[in-house]
Amino acid sequence: MTKSVTPAPIDQLLDIMARLRNPEGGCPWDLEQNFETIAPHTIEEAYEVAEAIAKGDMAELKDELGDLMFQVVFYAQMAKEAGDFDFNDVIKAISEKMIRRHPHVFGNEDIATAEAQTTAWEETKARERVLKREASDTPPSALDGVASNLPALTRAVKLQNRAGRVGFDWPSIRPVFEKIEEEMAELRVEIDNDGSEERIAEEYGDLLFVMANLGRHLKLEPETVLRSANRKFTRRFQTVEQRLTSRGKSLDQCSLEEMDDVWNEIRKEDKSK
Repeated sequence: MTKSVTPAPIDQLLDIMARLRNPEGGCPWDLEQNFETIAPHTIEEAYEVAEAIAKGDMAELKDELGDLMFQVVFYAQMAKEAGDFDFNDVIKAISEKMIRRHPHVFGNEDIATAEAQTTAWEETKARERVLKREASDTPPSALDGVASNLPALTRAVKLQNRAGRVGFDWPSIRPVFEKIEEEMAELRVEIDNDGSEERIAEEYGDLLFVMANLGRHLKLEPETVLRSANRKFTRRFQTVEQRLTSRGKSLDQCSLEEMDDVWNEIRKEDKSK
């Protein structure tokens, strides 16, 4: 009697994806998708992974990582159908890249610290970008490779890091504070003088860009810090709602002063913890 062989989980997932995309009996929604329509879902899934990590929820993280993996499989299936590459090509490419970028592990180089590894990693990436630029016959830039569709705060930090590696950076945190004050003053001037919407937006953008740089100098990731602030605001605001409800009031029945008093109560409680 022949024993049935259970397929490896990844092979099962690849088969599921192929069946979903099969014109005969596949899923109509999956069949309608292309790289552009799936991309927003990939970004959303990546954020859900980050959220599960922030909450420390391992069960949720397992599920969200599966959702993110499914995105990779989806792209690979569409590329296979177009004759460009398949899932195995993706795995081969990332394996080769990791070996190439870790010569201290898979080769003979000696890199003792995480900081030295970061430097070596960036040097390797820089060489790879030069080769890409040479192949495309376009002028090189220190900012090459910073994706334009990254979240704006993340991209700001990456652009600043790249510029910093070639010396375009403040040597300490003090000039960053001075620049923040300068940008705040310029924004206030535009607002006080009824500046155009475009000018106000430009000055506000400049201020956000410098604030991202402040996070960089503080070795803080702006996106991560802001997500944490969002969670804190959500928790406090919902507590305000709950406390007012317990007092027989709703938000639309309360003045700003009443809501602010409850908010400050919660802030004091948080600080006492």
